[in-house]
Amino acid sequence: MPDHNERLMAANASAFVAGYMSGFGNEFATEAVAGALPAGCNSPQRAPHGLFAEQFSTTAFTVPRSNARRTWFYRIRPSAAQGKFERLAHSGIDAGYAPPSPNRIRWDPQPSRAGLDFIDSLLPLAATPGAPGTGVSAWRYCADRPMERTFYTADGELLFVPFEGKASIFTECGKLEIAPGEICVVPRGMKFRLTPLDGRASGYLCENHGEAFRLPDLGPIGSNCLANPRDFLTPVAAFEDVEGPHTLVAKHSGSLWQAPLGHGPLDVVAWHGNSVPYKYDLFRFNAIGTISYDHPDPSIYTVLSSPSPVPGVANMDFVIFPPRWLVAENTFRPPWYHRNLMSELMGLVVGVYDAKADGFVPGGASLHSRFSAHGPDAATTDRAENAVLAPHKLEGTMAFMFETHDVFRASVHPEVALTEQADYDSCWDGIAARFGREAGQ
Repeated sequence: MPDHNERLMAANASAFVAGYMSGFGNEFATEAVAGALPAGCNSPQRAPHGLFAEQFSTTAFTVPRSNARRTWFYRIRPSAAQGKFERLAHSGIDAGYAPPSPNRIRWDPQPSRAGLDFIDSLLPLAATPGAPGTGVSAWRYCADRPMERTFYTADGELLFVPFEGKASIFTECGKLEIAPGEICVVPRGMKFRLTPLDGRASGYLCENHGEAFRLPDLGPIGSNCLANPRDFLTPVAAFEDVEGPHTLVAKHSGSLWQAPLGHGPLDVVAWHGNSVPYKYDLFRFNAIGTISYDHPDPSIYTVLSSPSPVPGVANMDFVIFPPRWLVAENTFRPPWYHRNLMSELMGLVVGVYDAKADGFVPGGASLHSRFSAHGPDAATTDRAENAVLAPHKLEGTMAFMFETHDVFRASVHPEVALTEQADYDSCWDGIAARFGREAGQ
């Protein structure tokens, strides 16, 4: 196999986002061997170098052209060269979910389990009632050995949010390295393998069953800020040419299946299109905030959005809380107490979250369902109300939120249940009524 290192085509990034995220119809191309991309015809009678042409479509053929997502692969063997799928048991994927509940939930980090690859390490956190047909599912993973099998999910695109260790994700389009503070999105149906590079790779995973992620509209913000298109990176072509027994694992309709192969399936030598994996450095997010008064809605921190049929209401928004300056005058600066239509599943990549004094750590998660009241804990409230309101910069932090208009059902998997904090509600203890009780009133 040629040595195709993990080069990233920054020059391709803007073309990728223009086509894939903004719907302008653009696409871009890459080849690992010169001349592997055919000129003109997408599917010539005989593709260059004896390769096979294969179209990978992640939208229906008849969607509006601006929404169409497809990529042409030029590969050593067609994907059709595989054996029959058989069911594969998996304790995490086969686990059930509790009924939707208004109760607030917070989980500790998942204890590390040794000797697991990415597939075996998957444990569910929560899922919307329609998953995997619609909505979203949230997972955690903690892998300490490389995948020898290749995996894809037909149920949704995958958003990786690592919080521990670097990993290499080898996809049909090439390789991407991700580390804490970065995210990676792998399209629905795309085959890949994940390899930990620092001994162990742990993170959160969102399986988006709805419309594919895209950049949110900016409205009055204008043409810049938030996640800028130029900062998204995609892989150059890289391939394997390996003969011998191999296993392909597929997630389909909520279950795992496996099929035998006689070769390594990541054998795409060249490709062009706009349905491709990509990565993004969350610390490049250009945050917008108030420079006068009041704490703005968290929607101004949206990185990616999966729209629903209702305009302005997301199937899922991926929102972050990055390092930023706080300068608002006469304002309670942490997130205010709130109840809202959207359900919020939060996680922490690094540092601390400015609405909680303790109990919320990297690898942990919290769930605040639709109209369930939440906000800063008692200690954070007291500190914020008595703080000197000088300009202050939040540094060394990165929290995120999977936010959906639907409700989440929490996982009932025993290992996940053991991490649930029984006393989470107590973080709001000590918030006493003060009306008419303070001195001078």
